[in-house]
Amino acid sequence: MNPDAASGTAPDTSGSRAREVAALWAEVLGVPEVGVEDDFFALGGNSLSGIKIIERVAQDHGVQLSVRDFYLAQTPVRVAELIERGRAEA
Repeated sequence: MNPDAASGTAPDTSGSRAREVAALWAEVLGVPEVGVEDDFFALGGNSLSGIKIIERVAQDHGVQLSVRDFYLAQTPVRVAELIERGRAEA
């Protein structure tokens, strides 16, 4: 199932943003590759790496994610949706 279709977001924006978030996770978590549906905690994510990612999202995208929302999202595609929502509300 296409996650973009399920969420109602435009495939172009959400897909590329999700890949961007996945690349950020790979960098912060020190893993070679992260898929857009990979789970943050299964990849070894913890509170420190979560905070680093949240700070980078704020710096790179101008969107402040709450720690709670970030942890509940758990995947790059869902975090990308939070970024899109935050940008739309700004």
